[in-house]
Amino acid sequence: MASTVRSKWRRRGHEEWRAVFDRFAASGLSIRQFCDSEGLSKSSFERWRGLLAGEASSVADRGDACARAGFVDAGLVDVGGGAGRLELKLDLGGGVVLHLVRG
Repeated sequence: MASTVRSKWRRRGHEEWRAVFDRFAASGLSIRQFCDSEGLSKSSFERWRGLLAGEASSVADRGDACARAGFVDAGLVDVGGGAGRLELKLDLGGGVVLHLVRG
């Protein structure tokens, strides 16, 4: 008696994920509800949504999205060929300060 073993996990390609997002857009469900009904993990859904959105947007579009999110691209920091000292302090709020030192 032969039986077919189905894996819980399934690899989907770009086109399949696009179809998943089309179904999601038409569903009217929350991400959690949709993922539960489709048998998807929320993390995979979010990852692929970001990947496919990145393919569709140009570098300028991504820059605009970062600006709306409050992100500031400071560019590269030239410290003289890596020989200089670099000190960076980030106040993360709630009394938490991230202090990075190089050199």
